[in-house]
Amino acid sequence: MKILVVDDEPDVQPLFLQKFRKEIRSGELDFSFALSGEEAELYLQDHDSEVVLILSDINMPGMSGLDLLRHIRQKHTSAPPAIMMITAYSDQDNFRQAMELGADDFLTKPLDFNILKDKLRNVTC
Repeated sequence: MKILVVDDEPDVQPLFLQKFRKEIRSGELDFSFALSGEEAELYLQDHDSEVVLILSDINMPGMSGLDLLRHIRQKHTSAPPAIMMITAYSDQDNFRQAMELGADDFLTKPLDFNILKDKLRNVTC
């Protein structure tokens, strides 16, 4: 399963690679990373059909995760990827907005990787 992680914090990439090293080695999961919503959009232009799931932070400079979610849901209507939004704040307004825009799930930081792994098992490829 190809997963695109969108987060402006550079330490997210090594953390995900470490936490999912077994799943990556087995070929079960394949991660790509974008440091902004704009970078994620560019990545999706070339790899749209490969990405099964997007994990996106909400609060990022420039294009927010909610803006990215809105854009993906408008542009990719035929076979959109599943989208889980991630935020450091348990903000009900962000949660409501994310769900109204079509988010499939909502996670808070710090991520509990055991819960995330359980959720990933339920994503259909």
